[in-house]
Amino acid sequence: MPWSPGAPPASGGRRAAAWLRRAPPWPSSTANGEGASKVAAEVGGLAMTADVTDAVATGAAIDRAASQLGGLSIVFANAGAAGMSAIADTDPAEWQRIVGVNLSGVFHAVRAAVPHLLAGGDGRVVCTASISGVRPAEGEAAYAAAKAGVASLTASLALEYGPTIRANAVSPGMIATGMTSPLLDNFPDIVEGMVNKTPAGRIGEPDDVADVVVFLCSDLARFVTGQNIVVDGGMTLHGSGVDGLYRYFNRPPDRRTRDGGR
Repeated sequence: MPWSPGAPPASGGRRAAAWLRRAPPWPSSTANGEGASKVAAEVGGLAMTADVTDAVATGAAIDRAASQLGGLSIVFANAGAAGMSAIADTDPAEWQRIVGVNLSGVFHAVRAAVPHLLAGGDGRVVCTASISGVRPAEGEAAYAAAKAGVASLTASLALEYGPTIRANAVSPGMIATGMTSPLLDNFPDIVEGMVNKTPAGRIGEPDDVADVVVFLCSDLARFVTGQNIVVDGGMTLHGSGVDGLYRYFNRPPDRRTRDGGR
């Protein structure tokens, strides 16, 4: 989500918050360009669609956004795609799909945005990583590796382009979104286990992450850069976000237990 300069900080923050809270719950613009356009119209923004795995298309979308907005001051790189399989069972094409969206997609976006952010003189970047990149679980090697890469890429961005650009990552835990709804809506025993191991006592909501992103893009975080902020209600204090799910879904139904089948 690129954001333009020019609006007063309070106004810009409110508009950014409105976008984040009302945006489609799945992160890829290619998955829901119509939904992105609807949200943009509601908050007075612009929507553009691009396949983030395509460097040329992503760069063109960033350039168009900068041109129409009069420059860029904020970029929220929030691409995501998931899958679950053991390493030896992962098809190379599936590996490329997951890494291509989650890591290369972020790289393509921030690479294209850097010249515009430098030209503006005060750039802020937030990239979505994941607790899976901090505490991976069985069956999510591609996703965990890609998200760990996002955190490292973000730190490199902060090192290379500070102080003009501040860059931080957010690592959400289990958040109720379109990507997680097949799990959260259909397996109450798993949800109960996740809630029980989360000190905050609940599954996260998109607003929980959106508020942190808005903070990191604001002047309140003026001395914060190169960080990976975990937003998980404390879940990773007890392990990874999806501990045991791979074994759960690869055991016969009569052997599935509330702790994930371990």
